[in-house]
Amino acid sequence: QVQLVESGGGLVQAGGSLRLSCAASVRTGSSCDMAWFRQAPGKEREFVAAISWTGGSTYYADSVKGRFTISRNNAKNTMYLQMNSLKPEDTAVYSCAAKRLRGGVVPAAAFEYDYWGQGTQVTVSS
Repeated sequence: QVQLVESGGGLVQAGGSLRLSCAASVRTGSSCDMAWFRQAPGKEREFVAAISWTGGSTYYADSVKGRFTISRNNAKNTMYLQMNSLKPEDTAVYSCAAKRLRGGVVPAAAFEYDYWGQGTQVTVSS
């Protein structure tokens, strides 16, 4: 079982930056692809970014490409999401997720992920 805990959310003005962290309870470096998802009030959960277990491959939603950077430090069992040039439409609860390795590409679909954190609120004011 993998437990995930997010941190780093908060209130920021438009144009500002935040860095989210996702700490895993066990070593995920050799066993899990990981991702960030977000859900705004009244909207469906949406994919934000994903990273392969080696950290060698990253994927982004078009809405955040060029502004957000996903990374991981397997020695610390931690994944990060650096968010720059934040917009009010980025306001949401951000959750990290981990997927046991089963082969294939790193997915963007939430149902593919096996473990989830509780989420951290990000609010961007205009």
